[in-house]
Amino acid sequence: MRQGTGIWLVALLAGVAAMALPAMVSAQDGAGGKKKLIFIAGARSHGYGQHAFKAGCTLLKKRMDEAYGDKLVTEMYTDNWPKDTSVLDSADAIVIYCDGGAGHPANKHLDQLEKLAKKGVGIAMMHYGVETVKGKSGDFFLDWIGGYFEMNWSVNPHWKLKDADLAKGHPVTRGVKAYATQDEWYYHMRFPEGMKGVTPILSALPPKETLSRPDGPHSGNPFVREAVAKGEKQVLAWARERPDGGRGFGYTGGHFHWAWGNDDNRTLVLNALAWITKLDVPEAGVKSARPTVAELRDNQDFPVPDKFSFDRIEADLKDQ
Repeated sequence: MRQGTGIWLVALLAGVAAMALPAMVSAQDGAGGKKKLIFIAGARSHGYGQHAFKAGCTLLKKRMDEAYGDKLVTEMYTDNWPKDTSVLDSADAIVIYCDGGAGHPANKHLDQLEKLAKKGVGIAMMHYGVETVKGKSGDFFLDWIGGYFEMNWSVNPHWKLKDADLAKGHPVTRGVKAYATQDEWYYHMRFPEGMKGVTPILSALPPKETLSRPDGPHSGNPFVREAVAKGEKQVLAWARERPDGGRGFGYTGGHFHWAWGNDDNRTLVLNALAWITKLDVPEAGVKSARPTVAELRDNQDFPVPDKFSFDRIEADLKDQ
């Protein structure tokens, strides 16, 4: 009787396990088959349509969701950093679009980001987010993304990009043509000696007018003046492949929210986000719908100023 009962219990437990197994395997396959990209949007900043981190991350997140469907999970956290920092532990890649410098939100979380980077998590910094302080933070940025804005070395003028060079054969430039956008294109970034491990993605020679301001921490210095005078093209976006297997990306544009309406500009950044997440980048680039003016107006941090005209923005969307 005892032996029969034992055999019956074993059979029952085996049957329960067998019924549960397909569901368990399915859940694991689903989790393993999806990548996770986390957006961190900085707090409100400059004014209407400028440093619109929440609006920009919302738009890019939506386009990544549409492009990758069930291959990708995206999450977005606003106001500089997630309150529960443990949510970052499950990320395959993190993109940070925020104000930077001494107040860069990452400066308070360097050790956490370093642990994630050593696990191979991709990291991207955009616009002011590429600026941090020299020393520990700057050294981490060099390792994570391959470069950063260093005060008294780099500059932050507003100018119209033209005659840009795009890296040939890199996934980030797939489907991207040379384009022209008015932006606060930072340049003369601090890079490792010999650009080791770093690929220039978008480069151009800034006009001399970009150095019309007197020398200052962000406006000019002898080093950048010499580089531009020599005709050295400046790297405005770059990609990094780290020894830990992770990938990094830096992008100095993104001051004006309206620039996300430019198809090539948007495709370049979407490609980069896919690349750092280790998703396949299509040969024609990540396809995305061009936002309307109405969509670009969504999720802004500030009200529309009096007499603000959207006519030029509408014209720029059509003229590309």
